[in-house]
Amino acid sequence: MLSLPELHLRAAFLRLVRSFFFGSGFLEVDTPLRQPVIIPERNIAPLQSGHWFLQASPELCMKRLLAAGCEKIFQICPCFRAEERGRLHLEEFTMLEWYRTGADYRDLMADCEAFLRYMEENFRMEFSDHRSSLGKSLFYGAEAIDLTGVWERLTVAEAFSRYSPVTLEQALETDRFEETLVENIEPHLGMEAPVFLCDYPAPLGSLAKLKSNNPEVAERFELYLAGIELANGFSELTDSREQRQRFNDELKYIQENGGKGGMPEHFLQALDNLDRAAGIALGLDRLLMLLLGKNNLSEAVTFAPSDL
Repeated sequence: MLSLPELHLRAAFLRLVRSFFFGSGFLEVDTPLRQPVIIPERNIAPLQSGHWFLQASPELCMKRLLAAGCEKIFQICPCFRAEERGRLHLEEFTMLEWYRTGADYRDLMADCEAFLRYMEENFRMEFSDHRSSLGKSLFYGAEAIDLTGVWERLTVAEAFSRYSPVTLEQALETDRFEETLVENIEPHLGMEAPVFLCDYPAPLGSLAKLKSNNPEVAERFELYLAGIELANGFSELTDSREQRQRFNDELKYIQENGGKGGMPEHFLQALDNLDRAAGIALGLDRLLMLLLGKNNLSEAVTFAPSDL
């Protein structure tokens, strides 16, 4: 459980998040936590609530708001994923998501740079009463991460070529992509400055638009700091027919492996009213953990599972 000074820091942190997005012209929205159908994703185990599900992400509802006429929206909300427990994972966690029409994943990368620089600069003032010195960089334990310079944009193919003992093709063919990413690549990312790992293989971007000049690659990126994945963003796929087929592929895998899920029909209907757009999910508890110089997610949330 956080101490009273830490509670004040968490509250200041959340105020700053809202301040940035209000200042950037975003509308704050809220959507239901409990839904009859959620995004079918093979790598995410949902938590059930009766015959419905607790959201793993507010993505479906937020994109329906874009389709209804919203242009720039954000949300801070709890999300839930089963079987997620560890130093960097909790089954309940706080997510920040924002979506923009008329934008792509490159615009989101620019958003990330502006947002994290704003958070680090302004949070330092709140933090100064609790720690003697922060310098001019985001601190994670003893490691300083410089936010002021150029943030590298590293493609997945380049990352595998640089750090992996197997090729990207071999990792995909043997279903070892995630294992290789976590064990061999992530420890090298964002250790001195943030890194955008971008242009994922098309099968790993089920809701992302494919690159027009290379349909083997999705316009998706993940942001890394100190070897930690902080955010996942992409240019939105807005073709409802293609999205339905991708969902069918995910549902087939889920059901063949004993999982439950359904087709989000309301979302697919709304998708026909959405043109060019982009959206991103950022783990706020992870960001606060980094800003506090902690090394365990449980040290950045008000109540950890061990406190209950």
